[in-house]
Amino acid sequence: MSDVQRGTGDADAFPIFDATMSRRQVLQGGVAAAIASMFGLSACATGPGAGTGAAATMPAIGFRSVPISAQDALVVPDGYGASVLFAWGDPVGAAAGSPAFRFDASNTAAEQALQAGMHHDGMQYFPLPYGSADATHGLLAINHEYHSDGLLFPDGSANWSDAKVAKAIAASGVSVIEVEQKNGGWRVVRPSKYARRITADTPCAISGPAAGADLMKTARDPSGRTALGTFAGCAHGWTPWGTYLTCEENFQDRFVNTGTRDALQVRDLIPAKSRARWEAGDERFDAARHPNEPNRFGWVVEIDPYEPASTPVKRTALGRCSHESATPSLAPDGRLAIYTGDDKAFEYVYKFVSRDRVDTADRAKNAALLDHGTLYAAKFNADGTGAWLPLVHGQGGLTAANGFRDQAEVLVKTRFAADRVGATKMDRPEWVAVNEKTREVVVTLTNNSERGAVGKPGPDAANPRANNQLGQIVRWRETNDDPAATTFRWDMLALAGDPSAADPAWKGSFAGDAFANPDGVRFDPAGRLWVMTDVSPSRLNRGEFQRFGNNQLLAFDPATRTFRRFLTGPTGCEITGLAFTPDGRTAFLNVQHPGEIGGEANDPRDPRRNSNWPDYRPDGRPRSATVVIRKADGGVVGS
Repeated sequence: MSDVQRGTGDADAFPIFDATMSRRQVLQGGVAAAIASMFGLSACATGPGAGTGAAATMPAIGFRSVPISAQDALVVPDGYGASVLFAWGDPVGAAAGSPAFRFDASNTAAEQALQAGMHHDGMQYFPLPYGSADATHGLLAINHEYHSDGLLFPDGSANWSDAKVAKAIAASGVSVIEVEQKNGGWRVVRPSKYARRITADTPCAISGPAAGADLMKTARDPSGRTALGTFAGCAHGWTPWGTYLTCEENFQDRFVNTGTRDALQVRDLIPAKSRARWEAGDERFDAARHPNEPNRFGWVVEIDPYEPASTPVKRTALGRCSHESATPSLAPDGRLAIYTGDDKAFEYVYKFVSRDRVDTADRAKNAALLDHGTLYAAKFNADGTGAWLPLVHGQGGLTAANGFRDQAEVLVKTRFAADRVGATKMDRPEWVAVNEKTREVVVTLTNNSERGAVGKPGPDAANPRANNQLGQIVRWRETNDDPAATTFRWDMLALAGDPSAADPAWKGSFAGDAFANPDGVRFDPAGRLWVMTDVSPSRLNRGEFQRFGNNQLLAFDPATRTFRRFLTGPTGCEITGLAFTPDGRTAFLNVQHPGEIGGEANDPRDPRRNSNWPDYRPDGRPRSATVVIRKADGGVVGS
C-alpha cells in the first residue's frame, strides 16, 4: 500500500431494498410502493405491469465511517487497503518509450507526452478482451483536467517559453493504460499495445451537425472538420459499445481575447487577461486573432480505448458547454440517452437521445450513433414534475430571427438555446449518475454563491438556497422509466451540509456524515450510490468549512437517507473519477491536485509545502494519482 491510513467509526450497516430486480419487477405491486416511498416519487414510480412484488435487501453498506481529516494522507476504513497505481508522470507504456518521472520536474514535453498527464479526473474501466466482463484485466481511460505550473516546471510560471507551452499541452488530455490484477495486486502493463496519450495537440475529428459549419472554421482548418487536441477534460462517460467519452469543461481558460469579445465569447467566459498563456506558444489560443477556435472546444469527445490508432471524435450533436459527465442509459427501444451537466452558475442539465438504436451485435455499426438525435434541456417545475425541452432548430424560438441560423448554430450556442426555450437555471450541474437497476437518475449541484444576488435569479424548487455555499443532489425518474421520455418527476435527494448544524445555511437535509460541495457521483454494480466532494482550495478547512475536513468519498443508503464517509483524501485534493470493475471488488479512484490551497496551486520554491502525497520524498512534489481500493477479504467494495 502507499501511505494509506485507516479510520474507524461507529456507523452501523443498514439494509436497503433489492436493486438486483428487473425493471418490470421493480414496477410490480408492493415493490412499486416501496420504490415510491424510498425515492419520494409516487407518481413516477408506477408503470405498466401488475402483480405482487417481494421486498428484499441488497448487500448492506458494511463499512464503518472514517472521521473527517485534515491530514496529508488517504484514509480508508478498517478492512480496506489502497495503493497508488498511476501517478502524474508515470509512463503509460506506449511503444514509443517509457520515460521515468523526474521529481525535479525536468521532464521534457516529448517525455511528458508519453507519461500520465496532470490532474486525473473522469475515469472508466474497460474489460479485456472487448465484450468480456473480466474484472482482473482491462483498460483504464483517464482524462487530465489541467496543469499546475508550480509543479510542472522547476521554476514554475517564470521564464515562460514555447517549450513550457509545449509541455503544458502535453500534460493535458487523456491517458489510456492497460492494467491487470496479479499476485494479489494491480499493476500497469508496460509495454502495452493499447497504451496511448491523447494531448491538447492530438488531431480530433469534428462530427455531427456542427461539423463544417462556418462557426467551426479557422484559418488552419478552413473545412471546420479537424480540431487539434482535447483538453479541460473533467468528468466522463462511456458507451454500450465500449468507447470512452471525455467531457471538455473549462476550455475557456486556455484562451484569451484582449480585444473585443462577442456575445458568445462573453457567455463562454473567454478571459480578457491570459491565464494559461498558451497563446504565447501557439497563436490559435488568441481568440481575438482566431475567434472561432474556442468554438471547437466544449464538446463531448469519443475515444476508442481498444483501437489505439483510432482518431478521437468530437460529437457535436451532444451540444457545447462546460460538460460535466456524459452518462449513458439505454432506452427500452434500444435508443441511447446521454445525460450531461454544464458546470457553471445558472447553467443547465441536458439529455441527448439518439435517433438510431444501439446495435448490440456489431460494434462498428454504432460508429456514428452519437451524430444523430435530439438534445434537450431540463425544466424542473415546482410541483415535482419536469420536462425535457428540445433544442431543435425551428422549435421553441430557435430560429434565424432569434440568432440561430441552423441546427449547427443551435449546438455551438447551446447555452443561448437553453435560455430561449426556458430551461431551469441550476446551481452548477456536475456529474449525472443512472442506476440501471432502478432507473433512478441523480445530478449533483455543487454550489452557487450568486443565487439570489442582486440582478441574479433567486431560489427555486430545485435550487432552494440563496447564496448556496454547499450544493445539493437532485434525483428524478423518467416517465415509464424510459430514458427517451420527454417528461419526468423529480425530488431533492439531499441538501449538502452538516445535519447537526443549527444554521439552515449550513444544515444538511439527511442523516449521517457531513459533507459539502458534491461533485462526482456514481452507482456501483450492486446499485449503491457513491458521492465525491470538491470543496474548493480557497475554502477547504477554512471558516465554516472546517467542519467538513478534506474532500471525501461517501456512500448513500436510500432506505435511511444516510450518508456514510468511506474515504478522506490528502491535503488540498479533490476526490474524483470513481470507477469499478464489473464484479465490484475493485474500485479505482482519482486523487486530484493534492496540495492545492489557494493562490497559485504550488510554490515551485517549496512544492511540498502543502502536500507531499503520495511519494513523501524529501526531493519530491505532490502528484495527482489513480488509487486502487480493495477489501482485505477480497469482497465487494462497500459491502
